[in-house]
Amino acid sequence: MELYSYFRSSASFRVRIALALKGLDYDYRPVHLARNAQLGADFTAITPTQLVPQLVDGGQAIGQSLAIIEYLDETHPEPPLLPKEPVGRARVRGLALDIACEIHPLDNLRVLRYLVRELKVGEDAKNAWYRHWVEQGLAAVEAKLASSPQTGRCCHGDAPTLADCVLVPQIFNAQRFDCRLEHLPTVMRVFEHCMLQPAFQAAQPSACPDFEP
Repeated sequence: MELYSYFRSSASFRVRIALALKGLDYDYRPVHLARNAQLGADFTAITPTQLVPQLVDGGQAIGQSLAIIEYLDETHPEPPLLPKEPVGRARVRGLALDIACEIHPLDNLRVLRYLVRELKVGEDAKNAWYRHWVEQGLAAVEAKLASSPQTGRCCHGDAPTLADCVLVPQIFNAQRFDCRLEHLPTVMRVFEHCMLQPAFQAAQPSACPDFEP
């Protein structure tokens, strides 16, 4: 397997966590988004979306982090990243989508660049935009986690799931942009527990071969 990734990409981070949890080996292919490496002909030939992550397995390229993680769960089912029961699966998917669809798209690199380059938004206003959507979105996740008896040491029970693979990278980004986090005690408890696990440590940005301080 090959993973096209960028150390700072939270979507790539999600997949790196899933691969580490499942103990799967892969070749790391760096795509430096800040230097527009994703716009090159070689990477565009792999995916016309020009987005990371991309997983290549058996010659087949698979995009979109959640689709990749579910593919990994189907092809390498242990340990499972989705519960067996339909209601639990729906809950885990819902928590993941609360971040992947409601927070991340508003704050990814393409959007921030457009705000600055096309709309001429200043640095302070750009950061305020980022913090608003992250803080508001994570507050909704906090409410869901805090109110559910299904929340354990992780988002769903005591073992990491798809939801944790998505939550942890979002907290990394929130910390990088100095977002307010004190209103998220359950979220941060889950985050801190996950970061004690070797798979999450091995997948974090500073452990990537293309990491830059």
